[in-house]
Amino acid sequence: MATFLYKLGRLAFRRRHFVALIWVALLTLAGVGAASAPAAGNTSFSIPGTEAQKAFDLLEQRFPGASADGATARVVFKAPAGQKMTDAGTKATVNKTVKELTGGSEVASVADPYTGHAVSKDGTIAYASVKYKVSGMELEDSSRTALEDAADHARKAGLTVEIGGDALNAAPETGATEIIGIAIAAVVLVITFGSLLAAGLPLLTAIIGVGIGVSTVTALASALDLGTTTSTLASMIGLAVGIDYALFIVSRYRAELAEGRTREDAAGRAVGTAGSAVVFAGLTVVIALVGLSVVNIPMLTKMGIAAAGTVVIAVLIALTMIPALLGYAGRRVKPAGEKSKLLGGGRAAKKPARPNMGTRWASFVVRRPVAVLLLGVVGLGAAAVPAASLELGLPDDGSQPVSTTQRRAYDLLSEGFGPGFNGPLMVVVDAKDSARPKTAFTEVSDEIKGLKDVVTVTPPQPNKAGDTATITVVPNSKPSSTTTEDLVHAIRGAGGDIKAKTDAEILVTGSTAMNIDVSQKLNDALVPYLALVVGLAFLLLIVVFRSILVPLKAALGFLLSVLAALGAVVAVFQWGWLSGLMGVEQTGPVMSMMPIFMVGVVFGLAMDYEVFLVTRMREAYVHGEKATQAVVTGFRHGARVVTAAAVIMIAVFSGFIGSSEAMIKMIGFGLAIAVFFDAFVVRMAIVPAVLALLGRRAWWLPAWLDRALPNVDVEGEGLREKDADEDRELVPA
Repeated sequence: MATFLYKLGRLAFRRRHFVALIWVALLTLAGVGAASAPAAGNTSFSIPGTEAQKAFDLLEQRFPGASADGATARVVFKAPAGQKMTDAGTKATVNKTVKELTGGSEVASVADPYTGHAVSKDGTIAYASVKYKVSGMELEDSSRTALEDAADHARKAGLTVEIGGDALNAAPETGATEIIGIAIAAVVLVITFGSLLAAGLPLLTAIIGVGIGVSTVTALASALDLGTTTSTLASMIGLAVGIDYALFIVSRYRAELAEGRTREDAAGRAVGTAGSAVVFAGLTVVIALVGLSVVNIPMLTKMGIAAAGTVVIAVLIALTMIPALLGYAGRRVKPAGEKSKLLGGGRAAKKPARPNMGTRWASFVVRRPVAVLLLGVVGLGAAAVPAASLELGLPDDGSQPVSTTQRRAYDLLSEGFGPGFNGPLMVVVDAKDSARPKTAFTEVSDEIKGLKDVVTVTPPQPNKAGDTATITVVPNSKPSSTTTEDLVHAIRGAGGDIKAKTDAEILVTGSTAMNIDVSQKLNDALVPYLALVVGLAFLLLIVVFRSILVPLKAALGFLLSVLAALGAVVAVFQWGWLSGLMGVEQTGPVMSMMPIFMVGVVFGLAMDYEVFLVTRMREAYVHGEKATQAVVTGFRHGARVVTAAAVIMIAVFSGFIGSSEAMIKMIGFGLAIAVFFDAFVVRMAIVPAVLALLGRRAWWLPAWLDRALPNVDVEGEGLREKDADEDRELVPA
């Protein structure tokens, strides 16, 4: 592989005009596609194989035209202090608002609070339910404006009015912190390379790669049912790995220049050596992201594939566009140890009087491996303790910032109708096979009324055929509580007896039931997903390192870092530690998708640093150094660059903590803290300590397996043999 990539790097260096033209054309094509593509429509959230999804599909069949997936809004009214919603003046205002709400062309129905029993017992709070013919993503801006205008008119009349539901859902905003993250990355690159031009290359190529990836996602959003979260995550991961991959190749290029090689040869060797590590690091990330499809949640699968596609683009750009741009830069990119005129006078820097920081740190770890290993493991173990209290759920309006009208509407409904009102359960009674459908509906209703934690059970609402009915159940506890989850299981448990008596089937759906089913599905998929992803990556790393223990150590180190990161997520987003600093206004359960998504992404990124750092050690060991000395050599060449890469990735991920969407905020924080733990504790401390303790045994591989494995030549041995052949040709006969 090293020889092939060496030739590719030299070709890209020589044919830089052609390479640059290809990537600019791809960026232009993707941009035009994104600009001309139709707006994304409904982003469906289907969970195949769950009872909640089965019930939803049944409703689509048995209640045609009901717009089951249409947007909804609850306009919540609160009377002024000392007044009631039933007062004549207040009632007139509400009726006027309801009439105003019915005027939109996309409005399917509006439920009057007074005829729909939507006034609280104390008479201070009421709500009007608005149902739309289209989904929240397809809703016209004029419909949203009309909704907000109607609320404003009621506010001017003296009422407190807030709007809940998904009709006002907007695309997430990342805020200025994303730009700050990129700015920090730029500063780190300048410090690392000592050159503005060299620092700009990774940023430029990463932005181009992300531009192509995100534009492609946008262009395909309508056709493939991709949401805004998909493009945001693709940009987050693509930007981080794009900068890192380019950073490693530019760094190796400067090191090759410092050894006296020509610029074309240095570009080829940088791609042949560091590029090999980039390919395998990228493969581990892609495996982890594409592996999310085993969970069988379409939205998660699409997010993983879109992000994986952006990673593939980042790898290809690093292997081709970076050497092409290095050809354009020429002598303005200095060899390692030299700085630009702006930053260092343009003269060769004096050699340091003592070894660099990476060498000194590795030498310390090699001398004290047991102490460093214990300290690292205990520290990560302590950080992982909160993960034992992990509670999973999906966000609703209750997790929105208190500054939003959706959150204030949620709180008003809880105040007026109880905490369970925001998470009603919909029970679907399928009596198609029953001889007495009406009796079945009544028995189900009576059975549910006798269960614990039930506040309200509405009368059964049959369809036109009379073979299916819906029953709304309002729990006594909030949607995310374990008590509500127990109620869902109790209703489903009662379904067996009812089916035996009446041949009617009970299905529980609604957002609360869907959240419970999603959490269970993700929990069930976590172990198979881990086995698949870690297993495939383990085999890949055996090929790369030609060792059994090094990949095993890499996988165990990853488990430590991801558990510690989950502990930090629980501490901040569930317990509320440092929540003010992170902009978390509402603590609660961790999103159901977070653990499995974090496992996938963090595993891929963790293997990045493993490959980049340990391939240098492997290279030194293969070329004759002792095992412990190879550890020090690997750190001497790789620690500075890996540190810079980790800081950049942390900065990029941290930039998304400023997002207005809870999921993006949580993922940004989780990935940033996971990279910190993995890069600076696992890879920089635990890895060298373990390798020092193992010595030569770390690189052991059974002879039969050594013969069976393909030789991918990540260390660039083929390039060294090429040098030896050239030297022999130069020696006179």
